[in-house]
Amino acid sequence: MNIGNKYLKIVIERFKSVKSLGDKTINQLSEVEILWSYNIESNSVAVIVKHLSGNMISRWTDFLTSDGEKEYRNRDEEFIEDISSKSELTIVWEKGWTTLIDTLTGLSEQDLLKNIYIRGERHLVLEAIERQMAHYAYHVGQIVFIGKQIKDNKWENLSIPKGKSEEFLNQMLDKHQGKINKD
Repeated sequence: MNIGNKYLKIVIERFKSVKSLGDKTINQLSEVEILWSYNIESNSVAVIVKHLSGNMISRWTDFLTSDGEKEYRNRDEEFIEDISSKSELTIVWEKGWTTLIDTLTGLSEQDLLKNIYIRGERHLVLEAIERQMAHYAYHVGQIVFIGKQIKDNKWENLSIPKGKSEEFLNQMLDKHQGKINKD
């Protein structure tokens, strides 16, 4: 496998990993909790999901042939609280991620050095992927942070629990020791 295709495989898995953190957080939240925000200037999980999905659909639809900021996108509307249920939130969330993953899956190594445009600014496809990875990880981090605040001591950890780092490290080393010896 060449480096470009290897990169695409890795970055798709990384995006799926970021999505999984959001999935696991959203699954812990109730209908009411997805709408909670700290104050008037803060966004709820529902608003962040709406913004992420709007960005993904705009950026990744006709990715190689049209500007990533589509004329039909109204970014300001993404910050209006109008998702009425968790099931609606899930539909919006999945639509954005599906658009992203399907587009990345359709790319080839040759596409990575092509030029695309976002708001008229030229980017290499590789740059655009990295730009969006940072953007999506930032917002999913916000979703996780909000979830932790809401759930408090009922929060189900998404990674290594506090005080369990050494135990986790030993488990990982044991799990991968056979693979290391084979390499």
